[in-house]
Amino acid sequence: MDKEFVKDLTKMDEDFAKWYTDIIIKAELVDYAPIKGFMVIRPYGYEIWENIQAVLDKKFKETGHKNAYFPILIPESLLNKEKEHVKGFAPEVAWVTYGGSEKLSERLCIRPTSETIISTMYSKWIKSYRDLPLLINQWANVVRWEKTTRPFLRTTEFLWQEGHTLHETEEEAKEETIKMLNIYADVFENYLAIPVIKGKKSDKEKFAGAESTYTIEALMHDGKALQSGTSHFFGDGFAKAFDIKYQGRDGKQKNPFQTSWGVSTRSIGGIIMTHGDDRGLKLPPMIAPIQVVIVPFAQHKEGVIEEVNKLGERLKKKFRVELDIRDSYTPGYKCNHWELKGVPVRLEIGPKDIEKNECILFRRDTFEKISVDLKNVEEEIDNLLKDIQTNMYNMALENRKKHTFIAKNIEEYKSIFEKDQGFVKIMWCGNRDCEDKIKEETSSTIRCIPFEEEHIGDKCAICGKEAKHMVYTGRQY
Repeated sequence: MDKEFVKDLTKMDEDFAKWYTDIIIKAELVDYAPIKGFMVIRPYGYEIWENIQAVLDKKFKETGHKNAYFPILIPESLLNKEKEHVKGFAPEVAWVTYGGSEKLSERLCIRPTSETIISTMYSKWIKSYRDLPLLINQWANVVRWEKTTRPFLRTTEFLWQEGHTLHETEEEAKEETIKMLNIYADVFENYLAIPVIKGKKSDKEKFAGAESTYTIEALMHDGKALQSGTSHFFGDGFAKAFDIKYQGRDGKQKNPFQTSWGVSTRSIGGIIMTHGDDRGLKLPPMIAPIQVVIVPFAQHKEGVIEEVNKLGERLKKKFRVELDIRDSYTPGYKCNHWELKGVPVRLEIGPKDIEKNECILFRRDTFEKISVDLKNVEEEIDNLLKDIQTNMYNMALENRKKHTFIAKNIEEYKSIFEKDQGFVKIMWCGNRDCEDKIKEETSSTIRCIPFEEEHIGDKCAICGKEAKHMVYTGRQY
């Protein structure tokens, strides 16, 4: 039974897409809903989202933001108020045309994002500069009618948060945009153990209706990029379209400056594809639903279950702990099961360990086992979890370095994508034609203009003209 359990998982280097699907189903993160493109997030997957959500929510509130909730249905007339915005989302919108058995006089879209409905409400709430800044976040679901879907990465419905803020000055709004991007980077790197590149999107890749879009880009194990969080500076475009006005300090009517920013359940897909291996999930301790699982050996023997229960009560005071005392499975099956589910630390204990007042700690990231004294077990586990968190980040960073390349011209660029996947750094002239060319010829895109640019040449790698930026490019999920 134990061997069979492991064998059912596709090897990641043989078929990465199938490996990913195997993991999300077998680790009980999601299941497929009866509607194409929709997913059911199972309790274990939802717990990961809750832990990410808790971290983000705390950081949002520490920076003065408050949560609110806005309707899921948006009248078509509102969606049409900002032309660039509606143009960008029109192909993905799902419409409600009937209420009960009656045809609606106006179509209602199921929110693909909430700028329009939120801006409408803001126009009612803002009257004076004293009402600014307005810092609101919403935890919600959205629907975008995707043609190709994959659970967590791109689904018709997904969960996210979307922050929407108003500011008196352009400078203050731009500062907010970068501040929130930095929060995302902090959470991804220090909680999800995923290194990211922070930067600005090209005009072609920016959010519909935004003046500028900023992004954190991560690299997955297979060398594809994942846009992991975005923050947008809208200027006063939405404010003008939705008639958001306030009386300024000089007594004149003005339009405020606006931002929007969001992170979604796509982050869970990022965790799977950054850290997972051929044994299954590998979860960073900071967001793992279970940090320590206790697996007893020879649990039928006298005193073993009692000791496990006692140990569990001790550890639950400090860690998220699961006791696997199921008597219908072998210890080997249980170990495979919890490795598949990515639990960072497994504590093994049996009669001989109890006699010596010891236990075995197994770390999921390196498969190492150490014997520790039970009287020091809390301290040992605490140190181990911290070390696992750091090591997982370093392993992901090493993978990114291994799959980051430099191309000086189009021939080198195409050659890289013929034999490998990853981030490719190139110099770019800023011309849309060059951006379109790399997509047409390699299916790659400019991921971002990084905040920390390197000088790797003077000429655009695509056209040979004078370069304006060093950019990260790659194929994406």
